[in-house]
Amino acid sequence: MAATSPKSSRRSSHRVAVVTGGAGGLGRATAERLSRDGHAVALVDRSESVHDLCRELKLAKSAQLDVTDPGSVADAMADIARELGGIDILVNAAGVAHRSSFAATSADEFMADVRINLLGTFLTCQAAVYPHMRAAGHGRLINIASASALLGGIGALGSGSGGRSGAGYASSKAGVVNLTRWIAREVGPLGITSNVVSPGLVWTNMTEGQSTYDDLDIPLGRAADPAEIASAVAWLASDDSTYVSGAVIAVDGGLTRA
Repeated sequence: MAATSPKSSRRSSHRVAVVTGGAGGLGRATAERLSRDGHAVALVDRSESVHDLCRELKLAKSAQLDVTDPGSVADAMADIARELGGIDILVNAAGVAHRSSFAATSADEFMADVRINLLGTFLTCQAAVYPHMRAAGHGRLINIASASALLGGIGALGSGSGGRSGAGYASSKAGVVNLTRWIAREVGPLGITSNVVSPGLVWTNMTEGQSTYDDLDIPLGRAADPAEIASAVAWLASDDSTYVSGAVIAVDGGLTRA
């Protein structure tokens, strides 16, 4: 077994971080936190608004990108690495959720969730590791999953579309959990960690308009602020978590405590 140093060759406060889904609530909060921690942040999203947000937050770089397009993902990662001097941290916050009931979910809706949430995570992790993190001998892969991955969905999914997550979302996020663990086995010898942050109910644009947490058994009795999820990401990106890999960090107020 190859020996690896517990410390990165770069100071933890001066790393390059790529955040996908950067125009969304979790992505924005994560980018803001990592920037405050001193990282050079590249904000990635499929929306054109990512460029304005990058300027607003005074981040290092922005890129409009479809995370399901292998060639575009590889090109974007190469461009970021070339301009900013490498890729040390990848946070996959890009996601989509169709909230139809099982009976009403179409194949197109199901596959849209799988493509963006799961395939997108696979492609961006692969493009960040090979060749960039591998060449550097260190790196942090941090993928955002969901309590839905463990609970088979959150909310009242039995009727209509009032539930907070559907079959495609829950299935794709469960895939993210196991993909992340699988990746951890392969990239560990390269000095790279691979972990999941698994939020419960978070107040973002993605959950706005849905029913409240009153029907959920959340011991803390409230939804999370996106900044609370970003704090967990920041810890995994720091040198305080050098021996953490293949882990699922639940940040859900105790929702998945069982």
